[in-house]
Amino acid sequence: MEIFSGENLVALIKAAGLLGLFAIVFAESGLLIGFFLPGDSLLFTAGFLASQGYFDIVVLVLLVFIAAVSGDSVGYAFGKKVGKKLFNKEDSFFFKKANLLKAEAFYKKYGVKTIVLARFIPIVRTFAPIVAGAGDMHYKTFVSYNVIGGFLWTFGMTLGGYFLGSIIPDVDKYLLPIILLIIFFSVLPPIVEFIKEKQKKKQAPTIS
Repeated sequence: MEIFSGENLVALIKAAGLLGLFAIVFAESGLLIGFFLPGDSLLFTAGFLASQGYFDIVVLVLLVFIAAVSGDSVGYAFGKKVGKKLFNKEDSFFFKKANLLKAEAFYKKYGVKTIVLARFIPIVRTFAPIVAGAGDMHYKTFVSYNVIGGFLWTFGMTLGGYFLGSIIPDVDKYLLPIILLIIFFSVLPPIVEFIKEKQKKKQAPTIS
């Protein structure tokens, strides 16, 4: 979930460094505690900082790609082992059953494509590999979609920030509104889905 402002995000990335970025992407990709981390805007901003010479772009994209794919793989293994038990688990500070159910509904709707599509949807991307493991998705199928989704997400977001930072003069002046726009489009799909569900409930016939 995107909860960091532009200035805070830049400070976070500079303080974390490459290893910190690896850990953040890894956690958000498949660990229950990573659902609140700033995935899309983090990758974009890291790419922007690479365009300013703060990171080597080749090292950066390869590192976050490996983090995303390995994070999802850990999430899948976790879901395979204890995923079904999570549906009976009580809510806690780090775990909300509603998030798991949201990912499950997404998985039922889109099937194996969920592993790719969920990369671009906050919260769902954290729980999707867990649901895939709990749902006994074939591992070879999961790995294929995991690699494709991880590549599109990490390379797309990071290189987007890098090239924008390279071609627009003084792009740092526009960094905050750009990040806000990314955050807006990141949270838009869940909002649209929520509105659709509300409309369905209103339109559903009532039994008197």
